[in-house]
Amino acid sequence: MLRVAIVGASGYTGGELARLLCSHPSVTVTAATSRQYDGQSLAQIFPHLRDQTDIVCKNLSTAEIIDLADFIFCAVPHKTAMDVVPDFLDAGKKVVDLSADFRLKDVAVYEKWYQPHSAAALVKTAVYGLPELYREQISSAQLVANPGCYPTSITLALAPLLKTTLIDTSSIIADSKSGTSGAGRAASVGTLFCEVTDGFRPYKVGGVHRHVPEIEQNLSELAGTPIQVSFTPHLLPISRGILSTVYVNCNETVSPEHLYSLYQTMYQGQRFVRLLDPGIQPATQYVRGSNYCDIGLALDERTNRIIITSTIDNIVKGASGQAVQNMNLMCGFPEETGLEQVPLFP
Repeated sequence: MLRVAIVGASGYTGGELARLLCSHPSVTVTAATSRQYDGQSLAQIFPHLRDQTDIVCKNLSTAEIIDLADFIFCAVPHKTAMDVVPDFLDAGKKVVDLSADFRLKDVAVYEKWYQPHSAAALVKTAVYGLPELYREQISSAQLVANPGCYPTSITLALAPLLKTTLIDTSSIIADSKSGTSGAGRAASVGTLFCEVTDGFRPYKVGGVHRHVPEIEQNLSELAGTPIQVSFTPHLLPISRGILSTVYVNCNETVSPEHLYSLYQTMYQGQRFVRLLDPGIQPATQYVRGSNYCDIGLALDERTNRIIITSTIDNIVKGASGQAVQNMNLMCGFPEETGLEQVPLFP
């Protein structure tokens, strides 16, 4: 059995990692860290895990974590991750980091959007953990930077088109909506029930959301040319889910059949991407609790514009599920192990 540690186990992504790993046949969670809940069991912090795990959260040092685990998930905020990941790697451990600390390949860009980087040398060796695009590199990696939730939904929505010359890459608009769990578990007035319920609002408008450089990095790499996008996130009055609607102009006339075939060719055989039949659009409730990304396509022939809709569960495929998917690849397990839960509905 692979001994696994969850560093930062008391947040939503940590709790979701614990839920998924409870049903993984080749893994045992041997360490779960939390400063706030030191001495409390995960089942106390997350009652839905009752009778599923007896692990107790502890405020462990990096040396203690290294002794207890062979594989480490870092589910701590940016800056905190870069302070501990180097020690784990020096000890020969494999790591999936769920923060933003190793996602951006240009350290100067990271420092512009976040803060000074104290482990810049590791940025070049980290592999970006989107399995549908980088499966081979992930399989041989020691450090994987788990993607952000918005970038996952938008990158998968656009990837097939960016490998063609069909679209005007200067015209990309991504309009995304997320459930409140994307803001984390810490108390915040903006995510209180009375502030969110019965409402729907944008935030970080005007290209200032921290996921912008990650989205642009991904799309630029796929297209082989620099790309800028107009990205506007919105907060939905739901707990889980992201729905991204992406608009892009065509360079030439394209048929609905050809458009569909591009996506079918790229995602055929991809276990966790479901391309919906023509005329069908995705919805957050149909991926809830699962590692799926559902993609729908439409062609506005009047404006010669392609509209791609993409939905994920932000704390599964957008975070912890994708992290487990990456662990499976890094450790030689079947990619779908522990992730075959049918989505919850209603």
